[in-house]
Amino acid sequence: MIRVGKKLAAALVLTSAFVTVFASGKKDAPAKKGSIKAFSYEKSGVITKSQADGSDSAVISVVATSDMHGRIYPWEYAIDASANGAGFAQTDSVVKQIKEKYNNTLLIDIGDSMQDNSAELFIDNDVHPMVQAMNFLNYDVWVPGNHEFNFGLDFLERNFLGFDGRVVCSNIKYADSGKFFVLPYQIYEIDGVRVAVIGSTAPHVTTWEASAPEHFQNLDFTNPIDSLKETVKSIEGQYDVLVAAVHISREGEYEEEGKSGAFQIAKAVPELDIILAGHEHATYCTKVNNTWVIEPGKYGSHVALATFNMKKENGKWKVADVKAENIPTKNAESSKAVLDKFKWVDKKSKENANQVIGKVTADFIPEGTDYITGADHVTTMPRAQIEDTALMDLINEVQMYYAKAEISTAALFNFDQTLKAGDFKRKDVAFIYKYDNTLMGVNITGKNLLAYMEWSVDYYQSIHDGDVTIAFNPNVRAYNYDMLSGINYEIDLRKPAGSRITNATINGKPVDPKATYKMAVNNYRMGTLISKGWVTLNDCYFDSYNEMPLSATVRDLIVKYTQENLKGKLTPKCDHNWKIIGLPASFNDSDTIAKIKSGEIVIPSSEDGRTPNASPVRK
Repeated sequence: MIRVGKKLAAALVLTSAFVTVFASGKKDAPAKKGSIKAFSYEKSGVITKSQADGSDSAVISVVATSDMHGRIYPWEYAIDASANGAGFAQTDSVVKQIKEKYNNTLLIDIGDSMQDNSAELFIDNDVHPMVQAMNFLNYDVWVPGNHEFNFGLDFLERNFLGFDGRVVCSNIKYADSGKFFVLPYQIYEIDGVRVAVIGSTAPHVTTWEASAPEHFQNLDFTNPIDSLKETVKSIEGQYDVLVAAVHISREGEYEEEGKSGAFQIAKAVPELDIILAGHEHATYCTKVNNTWVIEPGKYGSHVALATFNMKKENGKWKVADVKAENIPTKNAESSKAVLDKFKWVDKKSKENANQVIGKVTADFIPEGTDYITGADHVTTMPRAQIEDTALMDLINEVQMYYAKAEISTAALFNFDQTLKAGDFKRKDVAFIYKYDNTLMGVNITGKNLLAYMEWSVDYYQSIHDGDVTIAFNPNVRAYNYDMLSGINYEIDLRKPAGSRITNATINGKPVDPKATYKMAVNNYRMGTLISKGWVTLNDCYFDSYNEMPLSATVRDLIVKYTQENLKGKLTPKCDHNWKIIGLPASFNDSDTIAKIKSGEIVIPSSEDGRTPNASPVRK
């Protein structure tokens, strides 16, 4: 979510000649960085992938990846370790097998490609290596995800132009002209069968990027269902197979989005033959309203495959049968061609990851990141979300220092994140702070501060007598639960959501609802605060992107603080400024805890696996 590039000038429309060149899939010369400020396409002609052979039957396959997040090699650079079942090198091997079986294959990526896993090292390249990889692997369609907007429109448009296939999304338009930002759909003719692919993305980019409005300048993100319906209507009679590729979660992330998740799309747009989804990092394949909805997980763990058995009736193609499945990649051998082609990316990423920037004098969470087992891999409850830790205090200490704030707020991005005694490397910074967020300082009233804190602790479920573990709200992602420094407070889980924050004090005095406090937040959370009406952009008094462009990200600031303020030595310290209260006598019941440790009792997780404590274990 780092911001790069200058604020965009007024949007320019490409000449019709350039549109023709781009629409044909040919580029006589590579696009120069920053040379194109905006572009819009009303339509693109049908692309013929293979000619009709005159038969009355055909099999068409559509293959998709999603949420690759900077992964070409099967390697996790944040911990500098192999990651089996990740990266284009392994997905390519699976896709090649599919193409050997089905000659007529369409290949789609459903977004969130160029962020995470050291992808930020390459943001100044004319074409990002993730886009180069999609070109190398002959991707036909790319649907932009929300994280594609993290680095600014000039970066995004440069990479759109560098993509050899089609960028497709139907629910992003220019605010001033109403024209589409990219193609709303693309039709392919495969063995005479017309396959239409319509794209859509999560409509809340303006919320998530609210602290950097230049990232979506002059763009409107419309309701996905409305835009899909309009697009389907506009191409009526022009397709035989209708595919929606949507970077949208199953049910939507927010209450107002709940009516436009992938499952709701299946019910609202029955013309769709299949919905290929992304964004949720989930792996599922299910029928909704008799339409397959499938998502292939994250990082390349799976490849989604849909096959259409086509029959010609009275001279027209009809879908006789649709099959869908997710194919795991963990047993696939990495493509040597991909490994050879992008060796330079792997080399640069590993060199960066292993740069030593200081020393850690002692383990930051010596009790273990798992609250119950004491291990450093969380299988029960993440300690950092049950009690204050030196690690979260370090992040907040850095943020308060540079934002000159009284209060700081940060979330746990990785349940296992910790620091061990020894060398402190750049990969450790990425491990304890996963995202490329920038830092902001904001003036917030005491009233709105308390409202924000209540919103955050909705992450917890209320606790009752007999509960042995604390349960988390499966509708609230872990990255939306913030822990604060500079303010002492208690979280009373006996109380319902909205009234849990108690005894909140700053410098020994109760939080004054009418007072104004200086708070350090990352730019993503700043977007949340703006969207909820708790602050405005005018309340921002510090922006690391503008004031410290060479050390703009929180990761950069952790490095800078370690080297300049701590003289290269990181020593754990925890002020225990917050705690959970109201825990019943049954909490941590020794007999039940022993059964959890042994595996006899397993704490229930959410259906999608992203919430580790979806319901409490009871005595």
